[in-house]
Amino acid sequence: MKQKHIPVRCFFYLFGMLVLAMGLILNIKAGLGSSAIMSVAYTISEGAGVNLGDMMFVIYCLFIAAQMIINGKDRSWLDLLQLPLSLVFTRFMNLFKAVIPYEHGYLPTDLLVLLAGIVLTGIGAAMTVDMQLIPNSGDGIVNSIARRCGRELGFTKNIFDCGCVAVSLLVGAFFGDPLLGIGLGTVISMLGVGRVVAAFNHLCKPAITRAAGLEKVVCK
Repeated sequence: MKQKHIPVRCFFYLFGMLVLAMGLILNIKAGLGSSAIMSVAYTISEGAGVNLGDMMFVIYCLFIAAQMIINGKDRSWLDLLQLPLSLVFTRFMNLFKAVIPYEHGYLPTDLLVLLAGIVLTGIGAAMTVDMQLIPNSGDGIVNSIARRCGRELGFTKNIFDCGCVAVSLLVGAFFGDPLLGIGLGTVISMLGVGRVVAAFNHLCKPAITRAAGLEKVVCK
């Protein structure tokens, strides 16, 4: 990769982070439940009245610690760069949650906001992964589990999401409402985000990886 491509690669990566953070918040703003990866943090946030971004940062820290254990001798201390990334990412989440004024309650517009959230989440996730820099902690833990278990990444992601939803149901039950952080939007996002990632990569990945100087890495 040539030196001139580094700023482009960083731009796509950071822009993808912003898009991903906004997508996750729109998913919540729709009032139909959070995305699976955020469901535990969102349920605790709603039940205990704590800041969502702060709770998500705690969950991300647990993901990073789990990665270090799962990877064993294959661990890389560069994985700890996910810590500052997670801190910045969760601050963006708090910012978007504060400045996006939408109030849910009307199902047709709630569904439109949910759709926008799913599309932005998929695009943001694809862009950050395609740039092959520091992985999002949620992606990092899934990758570690998939490698350790020798299973396909998509299958592992589905199982991991189901595990997050199961834990959220238990946490919600502790607060008196099993569906506190889970809803129709959770199920739709579990099905929809992966399809958006696939569609975005099909349509846009060759162009953005070429612009970032990564086409020789991804297009063998």
